[in-house]
Amino acid sequence: MRILVVEDDRLLNQTLCYNLSAAGYTVDAAITKAEAAAFCEKRDYDLIVLDVNLPDGNGFDFCREFKARRPDTAVVFLTAHDMESDMLRGFELGADDYVTKPFPISVFRKKIAALLSRLQKQSGGDCYDDGNLLINFTEMSAALAGRTVSFTPLEYRLLKVLTKNPQIVLTRQVLLEKLWDADENFVDEHALTSAISRIRGKIERNGDQYIKTVYGMGYLWIGGMNK
Repeated sequence: MRILVVEDDRLLNQTLCYNLSAAGYTVDAAITKAEAAAFCEKRDYDLIVLDVNLPDGNGFDFCREFKARRPDTAVVFLTAHDMESDMLRGFELGADDYVTKPFPISVFRKKIAALLSRLQKQSGGDCYDDGNLLINFTEMSAALAGRTVSFTPLEYRLLKVLTKNPQIVLTRQVLLEKLWDADENFVDEHALTSAISRIRGKIERNGDQYIKTVYGMGYLWIGGMNK
C-alpha cells in the first residue's frame, strides 16, 4: 500500500518514512503543501499522513482540496495542538484519525496498520467489481460474466491505474509515468498501445465499452457503458 507523509519537520518526516517503509509500505515524503499536491497529481495513495501546519498553507485546506478529488483516500492528521475544535474540524473534512505530537512511533505504526487493515476489509480488498467485470489485483485474477480472464502483469498494472481513476482522462504520458513507477521498468508508447488493445479485446464484449480513447489526449475508464 502506498502512503504519502506530509510533514515539514524533516527529522520527524524521515523517521515516519523509515518506520512505515520498514513495515512494508511504499512511502513518499513531502515537506510542503505544494510538494504534496505534485505527488498526488502523479500517484494514487491509500493513506496520507498530514501535518496541520505547513510552510505554504495548512493541512486542513489540502485535505479539503484533495478529498474533493479522491474521497476514498484515508487521512491521518498530525498536529502539536490537541484542541477539540481542531480535531472536530479535521474529522468534518473526512479525516480518519488525529495524532497529537509528540507520540511513540511504535503506537503510530500500530495505529496506521489497524486503520489500513480496516479500510481494506471495508472495501473488500484491492478489487474492481462492476457486477460484470471482477478484477482482484491482490490475487491477480479476473472474471468477465463469471468466466475467467487472463491478464499479463503489465495489463493488471494498467487496469489498476484506469479503474482507480474512473471518468478521468489520463494522458499517455501520465500512464507511462505511473506504469514505469509501479515496477521501475521502462514502458514505451508501443507497449502501452498494445496493452490497451489487448485489454479491450478481452473485456469489451457484446457492445460494452470500458476504455474510451480521447483523441489527442489519452484514455478514459468508463466502466462498461454500452456503445
